[in-house]
Amino acid sequence: MVENKVEMIYARDMYGKTLVDLGKAHNEIVVLDADLSGSTRTALFKKEFPDRFFNFGVAEQNMMAASAGFASCGKVVFVSTFAMFATGRCWDQLRNAVCYNNFNVKIVATHSGITVGEDGASHQALEDIAILRSIPNITIVVPSDACEVRDAVTTAYQTPGPFYIRLGRAKVPAQCLPHKKPFVLGKAERLVEGNSIAIVACGIMVFAALEAAALLAKEGISACVVNIHTLKPVDRDAIISLGDNFDSMVVCEEHMQTGGLFSAVSEVLAGENLCCKVSSISVKNRFGQSGSPDELMKEYKLTAADIAVTCKSLI
Repeated sequence: MVENKVEMIYARDMYGKTLVDLGKAHNEIVVLDADLSGSTRTALFKKEFPDRFFNFGVAEQNMMAASAGFASCGKVVFVSTFAMFATGRCWDQLRNAVCYNNFNVKIVATHSGITVGEDGASHQALEDIAILRSIPNITIVVPSDACEVRDAVTTAYQTPGPFYIRLGRAKVPAQCLPHKKPFVLGKAERLVEGNSIAIVACGIMVFAALEAAALLAKEGISACVVNIHTLKPVDRDAIISLGDNFDSMVVCEEHMQTGGLFSAVSEVLAGENLCCKVSSISVKNRFGQSGSPDELMKEYKLTAADIAVTCKSLI
């Protein structure tokens, strides 16, 4: 189900390489960063296209406002910084300048979630999806592996309007499963078929869900694993189908319980009056703290073992 040896790479590396590939083919692409191009990997684009790269220094709000200006002149703008700054510090500019005007601005934020690690609570964005889901016009994608990063960034270029693509700091699988289907914006993907319980996940939690399914299989429990990479617009049909066919569902995300994937799934199920029990693997109304990613995943109960225990409690 999950191979023992999985190649792990930085999602940010794939983002930087994809930007360069897109930049070679499309002269209208410009890239903006806020003095973090080494961390976000936009430095790769800067090296290839210095005339189309703009460093705004530690002035993220100015950067986001300027992205709207570039887009108003026909540019396709990729904006990068840490997730905490892109969504929290720039909320006003993102809402009023970018999304209100439905501009072609693609925010690709790195260093999201608890796995930012030792940088601690001030840099661990656990509310970013909740902040953005309520804003009209923006598309939100949380890739699970490096292949999805490449496909999400390419799709963002090809699709008009604002995007938020959420990347982490830690390494991710190069590819979660060798037989993954092509990326389709707004469409969930069943990675493992099962009939006992459904596990729904996004981002790095997809691989944890696959590991949990493998643990459950050893105990004779058949878990269906679904990757919901697009949180807005979320795949309503896929969620309704799961609600119709399973009595219980576990939703996994490296985000606060409020406002993220759990909320999106619950909203669909409640709107359709589906009586499926839903449990959340997420951060429960707590700030982050300093520690290694592995330590924090255990502390906040986001591991594969935690997912498996929760599944067994629902069956």
